[in-house]
Amino acid sequence: MTKITRITTQKKRKNRFNIFLDEGNGEKYGFSVDEAVLIEFNLRKDLELDDATITTLIQKDTLHKSYTLAINFLSYRMRTKKEIYDYLVKKEVDEEHITKIMDKLLDEGLIDDKQFADAFVRTRIQTASKGPMLVKKELLDKGVSKLLASEAVELFTYEQQYAKASKWVEKKLNASKSNSFKQQVQQLQATLMQKGFTQDVIKDVLADVQDGKNDDAEWDAILKQGEKLLRKHQQKLEGYELRNKMKEALYRKGFTFDLIDTFLDDSLDE
Repeated sequence: MTKITRITTQKKRKNRFNIFLDEGNGEKYGFSVDEAVLIEFNLRKDLELDDATITTLIQKDTLHKSYTLAINFLSYRMRTKKEIYDYLVKKEVDEEHITKIMDKLLDEGLIDDKQFADAFVRTRIQTASKGPMLVKKELLDKGVSKLLASEAVELFTYEQQYAKASKWVEKKLNASKSNSFKQQVQQLQATLMQKGFTQDVIKDVLADVQDGKNDDAEWDAILKQGEKLLRKHQQKLEGYELRNKMKEALYRKGFTFDLIDTFLDDSLDE
């Protein structure tokens, strides 16, 4: 039998203890354990240990260290089951230990994908200019099930979506003066879809944008685009060919024929 000769506290980690053993040939360092393992097995000086018990102690301590890793990982923010699992795999924790750790964390209520999903959505509502479809994708990427992700994004109300989308659209319209209104709206629609807003919200926001169309801004935009195109095409074309080329180019940029004709009448008659 092997006997514990002394137990010392580690200098840098006060909750870990070094166990020294004597197998009949004098004292030598045996292994170290966490305080929780020390207490659970009532380790003390002169306690006799067989090989099976020592193996159990080492395995128990390894499991406890891996569990502590998971707790530390959780201490920064909530995590999904998948995030915890992937983290432990990355840390090369034995699969058997991962299963035990996951079960313990679930039993203790320290990981809960439903709570995570709901909290994640509420945070996105408060801090990000994203719609529910994109937030749902983020949840799925983090390993939340489709059912829980779908239920969580229902926390997004129509009013919250509309307010976010409308605010973002207003900011972009104010920053984009050189494109035609139609082109701006098309770009806004595509980006709102990428941001994950629902079709009904996108439709309503852009309808309100249409109602607020600024004719002066549209004229400024065609002046900027048209003058640039004229400088390009006047070098090679003139007369009907130039006018027709300009019409095609400006129409592709989203300007109406009436506005194009007004611009060309003013510019080509000069």
